Amino acid sequence: MANKRKFNRTVVLCLDMAGCPNRCKHCWLGDLPNETISNVEAEWITSLFKPYFSDLTFYSWLREPDFLPDYKKRWELDNKLSSIKPERFALASFYRLVRDPQYAPFLKEVGVKKVQLTFFGFEEKTDRYIGREGAYQELLQASDILKGVGIEPRWQIFINEENKDEIEPLIALGKSKDIQEIFVHEGTCDGRNRDLYDIRIRKSHIPEGVKPYYLDFDNVVTEAELCARLQNDPSHYLPHNEEDIVLYITSDFNVYFNFTNPSPAWRIGNLKTDPIEVIVDRAVSEQIPALLLSKQIPISGLVGRYGDPSSERVFSEDDYKIYLLNEHLNKVYNDEPTSCPK
Repeated sequence: MANKRKFNRTVVLCLDMAGCPNRCKHCWLGDLPNETISNVEAEWITSLFKPYFSDLTFYSWLREPDFLPDYKKRWELDNKLSSIKPERFALASFYRLVRDPQYAPFLKEVGVKKVQLTFFGFEEKTDRYIGREGAYQELLQASDILKGVGIEPRWQIFINEENKDEIEPLIALGKSKDIQEIFVHEGTCDGRNRDLYDIRIRKSHIPEGVKPYYLDFDNVVTEAELCARLQNDPSHYLPHNEEDIVLYITSDFNVYFNFTNPSPAWRIGNLKTDPIEVIVDRAVSEQIPALLLSKQIPISGLVGRYGDPSSERVFSEDDYKIYLLNEHLNKVYNDEPTSCPK
C-alpha cells in the first residue's frame, strides 16, 4: 500500500479495553482475556488507522460496555477519537446498573431508550450461564432501575434443551413486571455457544407458549432441513463488510472482523507485530486465512463433512453456515477438535 492509499470508507474500531465481568456460556466471542488497553494505546491505535480511511468510529468496549467506574470518561474518549460519532445501541452494563446510582441517569442523558438484559432461565441457570453468582437477581433489579428512569428493559432469553421448561414461566414473570419487549432464541453456534451444540433446542421441543415470543420463528429450521436444502449448494460462504469495515481489537492487539469468534483463522493481524499497511490491506481486501479457505470448499462440501442430516437442532441459515465453516476451520487451520457428530 504505497503512499498510504486512502479508502472512501468508514472503519469502526471496537477495542476490548476493559474486559467483561461475566463469563457467559453463550458468548460468541469466547473467553477473551480480561486485560486492559490504556487510553494512550487507544489513541495510538486510532492514529494508525486514520490515514487510511475517510472516517473512523471508535468504541472503547467489545463485550459489556461501561462496567468499570470510569464509564463517563470512556464515553468521552469514544467521542473524542471518532469522526463519525459512536452509537449507544441497546447495550449497557447491568453489573454497573446495580452498583452505581449515577449510571442509569447517565444512560438516560446520552439518549439510551432501551437496554437489553439476557436470561437463561431462573436463578440457578442464569447465574451458571452468566458465570457469576447473583447475576439473576441483578438482572431483575436492573429492570426496575431502568424503568425508574424511563428506559425500557428488553429481555433476551436463550433457550436450549436444559432450560426449555423454565422459559414460559420466565416470560410470565417478565409480563408481570411490565416488560414490554421479550424475545426468545437459540443463539448462534459460535464461540462458547458452540460448546452447547449437544443441548441445542430441538424444534419439536419448543413449547407452544414460547413460540409467539420466539425471534423470527417462521424462519427457524432444523439442522436436518438445512442439510437437505444446502446439500447441493455449489456456492461458498463468504461473509463480508458491506459499507463500514468493523474491526474487533482484543487486548493482545490482535485484529479480527466482527463476523464470528476470534480464532487463528480469522485473525487479520497484530498491531504490535504486523505493519499497519498490511493489516489495512487485508481488512479491505478480506484476504485472510478463513475466507481464503472458505473459497476452497463449497457449502455442499461443508454440509457433507460436518452436517448432521438426522438432527432436529434449530438454526437460522446464516448461523448454520458459519457454524459449518468454523467446524472446517477448526479442523484444518485452528487445530481444534470439531463438535460435529462422529
